[in-house]
Amino acid sequence: MRFAPAAAALSLALAMTSSVGWAGDDAPTPRAAVLIAEGEAALAQGDTQGAIDAFEAALAVDPGHTPIFLRLAEAARADSLQGKAIRYYREALTREPRNLAAIAGEGEALVEKGAIEKARGSLAKLESLCGQSCAETQQLNARIAAGPPARVQTAEASLPNGITSQAN
Repeated sequence: MRFAPAAAALSLALAMTSSVGWAGDDAPTPRAAVLIAEGEAALAQGDTQGAIDAFEAALAVDPGHTPIFLRLAEAARADSLQGKAIRYYREALTREPRNLAAIAGEGEALVEKGAIEKARGSLAKLESLCGQSCAETQQLNARIAAGPPARVQTAEASLPNGITSQAN
C-alpha cells in the first residue's frame, strides 16, 4: 500500500511520455487537412496572402502538426518575407530538430536574404544528417552556389550625388 501512490505516478509519467512520442507522427485533423489543401491551391494560383490565411487557420485548428509551419514558410518566401519564413522554419526545427525540409528551407531563405555564411551552416547541418547525396543537401548547395537574387534598385537610390528627392 505504501508504494501505490508512487507506482500510480510513475505509470502516469510513462503513459504521458509515450503519448508525446507518438504525437508528431499522425496526420492533421480533417478540418486542418482541408485548410492545408485550400492553402496549397491558393499558393499554386499565386495568392500568397490567401495561402497564408488558410495555413494560419489550419495551424489554429491543429497546432501540433509541424508540417503546417513548413507550408507557412513556403508561402512567406513566395511573398518575399524571408525573415518571417526563417522564423517558421525555426519553429518547425524546435519541434523536430532533424527535419531535413526545415533545415534546407531555412538555408534557402537565408540565401535569399543574403546571409550566405549562415546558409552554409545549414548546409553543414544537412550534410551531417543525411550526407552529400540527399536531395535537400544538393538543392541547398546549388542555391548557395547561385548566390542571392539580384536586389531591385529604387529610383531614389540611383539619384546622382548632390541631388535630393523632393518628397512632400
